[in-house]
Order: sequence, then structure tokens, then C-alpha cells
Amino acid sequence: MATTAIIEEPGGPEKFRIVDREVGEPGPGEIRIRHEACGLNFIDVYQRTGLYPLEMPQALGMEAAGVVEAVGEGVTHLKVGDRAAYASAPPGAYTQARVMKAAQVCPLPDGISFEEGAAMMLKGLTVQYLFRRTTPIAKGDTVLFHAAAGGVGLIACQWAKSEGIRLIGTAGTDEKCQLALEHGADACINYRTEDWAAKVQELTGGKGVDVVMDAVGADTFDGSLNSLKPLGMMISFGNASGPVPPFNLGILGPKGSLKITRPTLFTHIADHATCQQMAAELFDKVTSGAVKIRIDQRFPLEDVAEAHRALEARQTTGQTVLLP
Repeated sequence: MATTAIIEEPGGPEKFRIVDREVGEPGPGEIRIRHEACGLNFIDVYQRTGLYPLEMPQALGMEAAGVVEAVGEGVTHLKVGDRAAYASAPPGAYTQARVMKAAQVCPLPDGISFEEGAAMMLKGLTVQYLFRRTTPIAKGDTVLFHAAAGGVGLIACQWAKSEGIRLIGTAGTDEKCQLALEHGADACINYRTEDWAAKVQELTGGKGVDVVMDAVGADTFDGSLNSLKPLGMMISFGNASGPVPPFNLGILGPKGSLKITRPTLFTHIADHATCQQMAAELFDKVTSGAVKIRIDQRFPLEDVAEAHRALEARQTTGQTVLLP
């Protein structure tokens, strides 16, 4: 049996129930993993509220780290006793143990703790595809990154710094801006006290940025488009403030023949070999010291509702883990 956080219908954090569930044995292509730590992400909120519909009842959570307890037929990259971590669909990581497909579960280097592994997989692999797999970004290019002091943002600040990419961040307090600067951002704008879009133009000498990475959504979309230089790329990869409303594709031409994409991590990691290669690059960044995983909040799994409330209220910085 495994203690598990589930929801039976969409709604607020109060919808979580803590139950005991049978774990079972892995089938072909599957493993059973016992979690030491689970990650918390905004996609979990989208699923809980029904923005991303799920079949019910449903355990939430998209990433975790722990020890492999059993291996099904055909699994060759993992064995019993291995330390491992993953970001993977479908959800179900808010639990002490689970049976799941093995393809997106990655061997975790000894130099990375279980808490770091649980906190970094979804966010770190997101940063990997943003900088390496979405549009060409070269040393000296400028990126605008919203929510730069969040879990994905602090990894992005360090990743950009390690590759000579100029990153301009935005955040909601002076303290969060300072945190982004300490993690490698070249500049960070407090969007509550400054006209951030105007400040971006000032910081770029009126040229705009090469790429915008925007997981905020509705509140920042128009300003993000206006911050791009001609032929710039808008990467809209989240909806923290709500979904981007419908817009006229024709506006991209007059604004400078802009490009726009709405990627998801799970498309990028769907192929086993690609997922493992992406994880290897992420692990290299962490074990080399180029990226440090900052965990600022820890909650017992039973307090998952409180963790969600803190995340939605934007009271968190860095990473948050749940301890089963």
C-alpha cells in the first residue's frame, strides 16, 4: 500500500484527499519506484482545477525521485536498487510508490540528491528544451524570461549564464528580482512597480529581444510580443495567469514577422532515447555546478493542499518538494 494524494473532482486545494492505494507489480516496459521526494509544478494546479481535464479519481504529480523496487520485462536501462528520477505523463507522482512506464524514468547520478532530482526533472527538462530544442539561441543573444525567480526561472537564469546568453527576467517583488540576479540574470524587472515592456526596450536600446520565454500567459502575452525584435520567437509555455485569449495571427506580420510556438515538455520527452539524452545534459549542468537546484519549500505529502495554496499565491521561490 502507498499513501497517495488524489482528487475526485476538479476544484481548489481543498479537493485533495489522502488515501492508501494498492501499488501492484510492474508489467512489460514498467517499473515500480518508491519515492523519496516528489516535485510540485504549476501543471499540477492546471490539472487540479480542470484547466487540463483528467479522468477522475486521479493522483496528481508529474515528477519524483526514488529507488527502483521492481523491473518489468523488457526494461534494460534500470535495475532493482537504482536511484532514479523522472518527469512523466500521466500524473500520479503524489504517492509513496507507484508502478509506471519506464521509458521516461532516468538513472539519477550519485552526486544529485533525491530532493534535487524530484525538484529538477520537469523544470530542468523544460529549460533544456527551451534553450536547446525550440529555436536556435546563440551566445550573445538576449532572452526575456517571465517569472524568473520561480522553479523554472532560476534554472533558466543559470543555464543562460553558463552559455553566454543574456537573460532579462521579470518577477513580482524586489526580493525575487534580486534572487534572479544572484542566479545569473543580467537584469530583472519588478513588474508590479515598473512598466516592464518599456524597460525591456530601454535595456535593449530599442531593439527588443531575440526570444521571449513566457509561462505566465494572459497577463504578459501582449507585452511579450511587443518586446521581440523583428523575426523574434515567442515561446508561450504556460498559463500561470490564465490561458492566452484568442488573437489575430495577422498581427505577427506588422510587428516584425514574429514567430510563435506553444510547446509542451511531454512532446519533447515522448521518445525514450531523446528523453534520456535530455536528462543527461541536465544532469551534466547540475553535477558540473553550472546549475544549482535551490529548494526553498518542503511540505509533507499530507500537506499537499497547503503547498498548492502557496504556489498559486506566488509565495514560493525556487523549487518545492513534497516528502511522502
